[in-house]
Amino acid sequence: MKRFIHYDELARDSRFIRQDSAANNLMSMLPDDVDVVVDVFEKFDPLIEAATRGTAAEPLYEEFGPAYQLAVLNEPIRADDPKLMERLRLRVHGILVGELQALEGAARSLWDFPEAPWDFKMNMARQAWDEARHVQIQEKILAHVGGEIGQYPESTFLFEAACSEDPAMRVAGVNRGLEGLACDVFRDMIRYGEAAGDDTMKQAMDFVLADEITHVRFGSEWVKEFTRGDPEYLKRTQDFRREVDKRFSFGGARSARSDAAIRIATQDRLDAGFTQEEIDEIATLSAGGPSKDTLNKAVAILKERHKARKAAAAQSAAE
Repeated sequence: MKRFIHYDELARDSRFIRQDSAANNLMSMLPDDVDVVVDVFEKFDPLIEAATRGTAAEPLYEEFGPAYQLAVLNEPIRADDPKLMERLRLRVHGILVGELQALEGAARSLWDFPEAPWDFKMNMARQAWDEARHVQIQEKILAHVGGEIGQYPESTFLFEAACSEDPAMRVAGVNRGLEGLACDVFRDMIRYGEAAGDDTMKQAMDFVLADEITHVRFGSEWVKEFTRGDPEYLKRTQDFRREVDKRFSFGGARSARSDAAIRIATQDRLDAGFTQEEIDEIATLSAGGPSKDTLNKAVAILKERHKARKAAAAQSAAE
């Protein structure tokens, strides 16, 4: 079996539609500038449109244009939101895809590093087993909110960002970056379940979060072990983890702000082995992208331009 596979080689069945992850990758590098955000999403409009065809995202694209994900994902999940079910299904489908890629990242960590210590391999095997169970749980939660697998496009962004070919950086990216993000997301979903009185959602996400804290702890411990006695190696690994966390901030959608779409789960991260200094650093990294106001303004502009293009196309066809 091949080691260190490219993210394009991740296998999927016919239910999944693969979306180019370029726009996601660029989000972390965008400045707090409406015009720049608009220009970037206009540039990737053809790719975004193509990925929505034949999926439940197509009506959202028709309504908002290339900024449909910003419009839906840039707000917290609230029980009183008129677009709740769209936000909820898109979020849960993204979680399911994330669990698939976390499974692949953990299993790859087990296979890609044959010289790693036995205890490391056992930890990665345990994580892969957990992630496989999480995929099953999220499939049931997706059905619980009226969704189905393949309903929305899949981006390989998470696997692409986290899976370094270096063992310390692999666990820094997958276990501390990706699984750290999972802690934030699941704590947010637990809050939604409590507010909405959805005990199924609350309990399922609580069970999964307990595993994710363990997975982050694996990363915290193995980064120390792999870089022991080599401060320069540790610095390179921490720099890679910062890069991953910057990308996983989604331009500030995941941040310490009280109105963030996904708030940083401080206590869960502390329980998982993050220091308060590291958590503060993640908050700073997350705050460096476009503000929520900037993104909302960009969405409004992109939506109007999209409507204008549709109207012009319809008029041209009528003539």
